[in-house]
Amino acid sequence: MDHQGEFRRAALELGIPDDEISRFGRHLRLAIGLSGGGDGSPVGHIGGLPRLPVGMEWPSTGGIPLPLLLSVDCGALPRVEGFDLPADGTLLFFVHQEMDFGTPRADPGRYARVVHVPDGTETAVAEPPDSACVGGRIDVCAELRADLPLWLEEGDEDEGWHEFWEDLEWDDMSPFQQQLVRYIERELPHLEELRSLAHGLWSSGAYLVIGGYADDEATVGGIAAKTLEEGEWLPCPDEDTLRLASEWIPLANESRVYGEWYTKFMIRHDDLAAARWDKTLTVTISDAP
Repeated sequence: MDHQGEFRRAALELGIPDDEISRFGRHLRLAIGLSGGGDGSPVGHIGGLPRLPVGMEWPSTGGIPLPLLLSVDCGALPRVEGFDLPADGTLLFFVHQEMDFGTPRADPGRYARVVHVPDGTETAVAEPPDSACVGGRIDVCAELRADLPLWLEEGDEDEGWHEFWEDLEWDDMSPFQQQLVRYIERELPHLEELRSLAHGLWSSGAYLVIGGYADDEATVGGIAAKTLEEGEWLPCPDEDTLRLASEWIPLANESRVYGEWYTKFMIRHDDLAAARWDKTLTVTISDAP
């Protein structure tokens, strides 16, 4: 389906200029929200037991089994332009969240695995090496959702970017930050209408999301710590922050739950297109006191 075309037609009906719609569309990403208890057919499950290729051992690290976070049937997911998920097969996401939290930069993927099982592979329900690595199973359905970078969103008190703008005087902004403000004011005068339209067409409050953006400070800071030479915390928003947020896309983006671990499986666009699953980077965060 031509989602960009659908959005353009709806925006034109609102009287928004075509060139402004194009500029906004460059920042708009459609993502796939996964929710339990939906009306549609299940496309996968959170937790539970995976179906692994016959003869394949349960993913582990140093004898520590990695719990299954998500299993999803790629062929059952809605297709999204520009997002190179496999057309078929099953994607399995394993992570030991407590061990993955704060993993040193030298070994960023040690406690997580992404496994793609192509269609036609002989599989069997895997026997868990330890019952502690099996969470309760929740079947999930899929729906599209609109995602924008946080600097174009209305803001969320938990994310930080919106308040960042409000707290800065013009003279306190860097040249790059001033450039972003000018861009929004001059190039996207109908931002509020465009934003409302996108979220109206594709709205999802899903707990777990495939695709879109994961550009909150904690995630971008985690990517920086695991990929940049210095690994320093990045001020937000700045040029390096936006570059990292643009280069990486969430394969599986678990929402924030207070007091619990939550994990973002991130991959660069070219690694996703080439199915280099070993290049996936995880950022595990906890709000536990």
